[in-house]
Amino acid sequence: MTDTTKSGKRPAANRGSQPFSIGKLLLEGRAFFALIAIIVVFSILSPYYLSLANFLIMASHVAIFGILAIGMLLVILSGGIDLSVGSTLGLSGVVAGALMQGVTIDMAGVVLFPPVWVVVVLTCALGALVGLLNGVLIAFFKVPAFVATLGVLYVARGIALLMTNGLTYNNLGGRPELGNTGFDWLGFNRLFGIPVGVLVLVVIAVLGSLVLTRTAFGRWLYASGGNARAAELSGVPVKTVQVCVYMLSGVCAAVAGLILSSQLTSAGPTAGTTYELTAIAAVVIGGAALTGGRGTIQGTLLGAFVIGFLSDGLVIIGISSYWQTVFTGAVIILAVMLNAIQYSRRAPAPAPTDGPSASTKQATKAQPA
Repeated sequence: MTDTTKSGKRPAANRGSQPFSIGKLLLEGRAFFALIAIIVVFSILSPYYLSLANFLIMASHVAIFGILAIGMLLVILSGGIDLSVGSTLGLSGVVAGALMQGVTIDMAGVVLFPPVWVVVVLTCALGALVGLLNGVLIAFFKVPAFVATLGVLYVARGIALLMTNGLTYNNLGGRPELGNTGFDWLGFNRLFGIPVGVLVLVVIAVLGSLVLTRTAFGRWLYASGGNARAAELSGVPVKTVQVCVYMLSGVCAAVAGLILSSQLTSAGPTAGTTYELTAIAAVVIGGAALTGGRGTIQGTLLGAFVIGFLSDGLVIIGISSYWQTVFTGAVIILAVMLNAIQYSRRAPAPAPTDGPSASTKQATKAQPA
């Protein structure tokens, strides 16, 4: 019997890695290359596009979609969907606006004006509560995610309309004598020349990336989205993971609502309409699979910047808002098609039948004790 392990050659099947493919590189890095193409094209079409001031303005717009998209990514990684984020954003803005207007206590005959940090904490708690409702309906009552979050979408939007009678809270800047100023800090202030909203997006993205790559919760999330049944049999608390990701999505929607209301210095019950579709589009453009278990924070951020920079670029060159919708829809369709091509190539490895494992077992049994 010839001993092949002593020879310096390795089997051809194991030699080296897969050959370099430009098509594969373009497919997997499509969001990055699309963003570069958008910047180059609009810089040629408009002299105002390629400037630091304009990039910072566009980035502050992208921050809202990016924060929503990160929360949506967590939900999609679990194999679900959250259609209620836009309504949660609107409801969060309305609640923040109502708190900034003052809380009337009729029995005591006083009006309380909570400080801004209390408004932020209460609003984030509201977002978590909406996400908890979604998670419980989906994880414990087995309501399909599409149906559950669609119902919560209408409930949240209806509550916002009831609170305001369809009107808008204006002048959220507050008054110094009441001690409720500073709400516009999120939307207008800058640190080190960077808008606060963009910095909030960076912090959320870094925390989300660490959670997904460095914690057991991240591994549980990917496992739950890849195969929930197998993950549950392996000891992964699938239901707890589902509830947590919907709560995190609700908190992200609340933060986005605070930033949007701060930028507008007003809060209306219709704010955030169709934003859930933009968030889903950013996740898909970023390369995540809608079936769950595949996707990254970095890709989602690139997807958000693609949509934001494309929309703002069309505005700068004077394209009609109707055409903006057409272009955005075309980009989404193209992204879904590319996702289908990318993931259809990853076929699972066939299970061994009479391969080396079976022969190894027989050989082991034949050896003397």
